[in-house]
Parts: sequence; structure tokens; C-alpha cells
Amino acid sequence: VQNNAFAFCRWSITIIIWCAFFLKLEWLVVLSFVILLISALTGVAHSPLIVIYTQTLGRIIPSKKVVLNKPAMRFAHSIGTLFALICLVLLYTAPVAIAWRVVLIFAIIKTISAFGFCPASKFYTCMSKGGCCAFSKKVFHE
Repeated sequence: VQNNAFAFCRWSITIIIWCAFFLKLEWLVVLSFVILLISALTGVAHSPLIVIYTQTLGRIIPSKKVVLNKPAMRFAHSIGTLFALICLVLLYTAPVAIAWRVVLIFAIIKTISAFGFCPASKFYTCMSKGGCCAFSKKVFHE
């Protein structure tokens, strides 16, 4: 995956969710859900935003390839899909103020991820190695 395509994917989803929050547009939350769902089902290399970038700007301005932990990315996209689904359910069933606060939390988490500190990917990597600290390694390996 091109490094710029991966950055485009991370930042595009983040911007979509922030726009949904500030403009109070539920369809943008739906859009983020669909993009994340397709990414989770097909893998990061076939993510809609990765493909769009690679087939357009990536042809004009190619960038270095980045090696990604595919299972960790699939897990992260699955968690993002679940979070977007929770936001959608709340938007249609919960008090509006609560629902949009959850969308705000989602936007903050996606912003952290866009800066390269993806909590879901880190969690997956840590757990697949048996933990990130001495305590968790002891718990998961005994």
C-alpha cells in the first residue's frame, strides 16, 4: 500500500466523521460505516479510499510502499465499523445530544488514529504477541 494512500484513507475517514459531527449529518456517519465495513471485509489493500487514491493521485504522485500488519488493520477497521454502527444506532434511537457526543468521541479516536497512534491496531498487536507488558504476558501465557 502506498504511504500516501494510507494517510489519505486515515485522514479522509477522520474528516468525514468530524464533518458529520459539526454539521450534524447522519448520512456522513453512514458513509464512514460503509467505508470501514468494506475495508474490514476486503482488507486494507482493497479499502475504497486506498483504491481511490492509488488509482488517481497515486498514479501521478506515487509514494513509498508501507508494510502494514494486515490482520491488525482488519481488526482496527472492524472496531471502527462497530463504533460507527453504535453511533448510527444511537443517532436513531437515543436522545440526540447523547448520540452526537458519542460521534464526538468517535471523531477524537479517529483523529488519534489518523496521527498514527491507532489504539485498535496497537491492542491487536499487543494481544497477538501475548500482551504489551509483563502483567499481560503473564496473564495470557499462563
